[in-house]
Amino acid sequence: MNIHPIDFLHPRYWEAQHQLLRQGWDMGYASPPIKTYLDQLREKSLEILVPGAGKGWEVKYLFDQGFKNAFYLDFSAEAVAKFKSICPCFPTNQILNCDFFSHHRQYDLILEQTFLSSFPKERWVTVAEKINILLKPGGKYVGLLFNHDFGHSQPPFASHPETYRSLFEPFFRFKTFETATNSIKPRAGREIFFILLKN
Repeated sequence: MNIHPIDFLHPRYWEAQHQLLRQGWDMGYASPPIKTYLDQLREKSLEILVPGAGKGWEVKYLFDQGFKNAFYLDFSAEAVAKFKSICPCFPTNQILNCDFFSHHRQYDLILEQTFLSSFPKERWVTVAEKINILLKPGGKYVGLLFNHDFGHSQPPFASHPETYRSLFEPFFRFKTFETATNSIKPRAGREIFFILLKN
């Protein structure tokens, strides 16, 4: 199925990805480095957003661990339907089937799991700025980024550590930014785990 690159920014591209069952985006469970981080959190009332959540394994893990203020966001109706089948008890008012850039609520924590990499690099500054806006004062942006450029013209898009540092420094303070030590085997040594604090 040939889709023009501009469609990376629209739901129809991602509807096709879910219909084609592109498993590279879906591990079938919460990413181990993110899970390890979440297991250390003791404040279950945190308001947490997972944008571009797809099947929503991180959201399901949050919900199962008692984080009742977790929010799922994806603009693909196909993704939302799959998430609802995986986590049928999740509150419907916390499922946000909308465009990320049109969303305005603020959160204590935003989780990154293959969200930035779904955007062409020329949109990354806009994404980083919006994440900053969606965080409350003192809020955190936490997650994983691929640490190398794939060199292709379709998602996932990725880059090198110095590129990410230049991207995020205007918006965040760096608390942790290092190679993940417990990535799944196909991604071992290829992911950066980060904790960034809103400026």
